[in-house]
Amino acid sequence: MTVKVERAFDVDAPIAEVWDVLTDETIRAETISVVKEFELRPDTDNEVIWYLSLPIPLVDSTIAVRTRDVDRDPPRYVRFAGTSKVMTVTGEHTLSETESGSHVVNRFVVDGKLPGIERFFKRNIDTEIENFRRAIVDRVDTVEER
Repeated sequence: MTVKVERAFDVDAPIAEVWDVLTDETIRAETISVVKEFELRPDTDNEVIWYLSLPIPLVDSTIAVRTRDVDRDPPRYVRFAGTSKVMTVTGEHTLSETESGSHVVNRFVVDGKLPGIERFFKRNIDTEIENFRRAIVDRVDTVEER
């Protein structure tokens, strides 16, 4: 089963700073609540392995999801793809300027290979998007304090 979601938000931050947060592999992994650890693999086309802990009945171990950016148009668009034994995921972040900062559109497609993956994702997407938004705000606040 496949689930597709789209969420958007505005943030009072320049598009370049938003881009820096959304394309920083460390920040991206750290903001996703189910990523328990991750491994940067710069020798493999900037692949990152996310180790997920999903609280669903049929998954009783950590899941390794190999992710990498597959399309970039700085500072306006990035698309990443991830694969694992239990799901595939693609995500897109599209940025545009607003009068006071940036508009961010987030699109995700999750294709689960086990029951419950899509339900979990759909139920938790708003929290995960808020984590991204908060990471951007925190980064901007830190830059402004310097």
